Amino acid sequence: MYDYSLMNPILLLDYAGVAVFAATGALAASRKQLDIIGFLFLASVTGIGGGTFRDLILAVPVFWVINPDYVAICALVAVGVFFTAHRVESRYKLLLWLDAFGLAAFSVMGAAKGLIVTGSAPVAVVMGMLTATFGGILRDMLAGEPSVLLKPEIYVTAALAGATTFTVLDIAGVPTLASAVVAFVTAFAVRGGALKFGWSFPAYKSRPGRRPEDIP
Repeated sequence: MYDYSLMNPILLLDYAGVAVFAATGALAASRKQLDIIGFLFLASVTGIGGGTFRDLILAVPVFWVINPDYVAICALVAVGVFFTAHRVESRYKLLLWLDAFGLAAFSVMGAAKGLIVTGSAPVAVVMGMLTATFGGILRDMLAGEPSVLLKPEIYVTAALAGATTFTVLDIAGVPTLASAVVAFVTAFAVRGGALKFGWSFPAYKSRPGRRPEDIP
């Protein structure tokens, strides 16, 4: 059994990430005018989807099975959004900014758990990226929204920045809470800058392919 008590300094960040991602799932449900069950489903899938995928890959007990509080958080957020979403002027804009917060939080938590379980820096970075992005991908697929991965603005790179920052600082001996705060701010700044200023990498430019008859 792994000692997850080592992650206690950033446990509140994990709860916040689940709550915020659950809110994005519920906001997506509101945009599709679903019923309360749809809200609960999308909020839960988004809130715990990335962490579930991470734990299955790491072959450890799934976090919300050990601690059902995470499911309760998703349910409470879903109900809250169900009754208040109509007050938000731009639900999609709010969804994107909450998603940025959740992505930053989960990039840290995923990397932290990857380090605890495996002790491998590359695995920690990958776990941070998967935890931060998979829930949002599931949300967009199920809600029929344009996938965040297909938008030109930087997305996965923000998760990479957060996970890498935490991993490097933690291995260097920086206190866990300080590492988590710096990594969270880094990831949120990168994703927030992408949303605010449209930061993106150069896109691939298509070129004509060779005809089969031209290949010797």
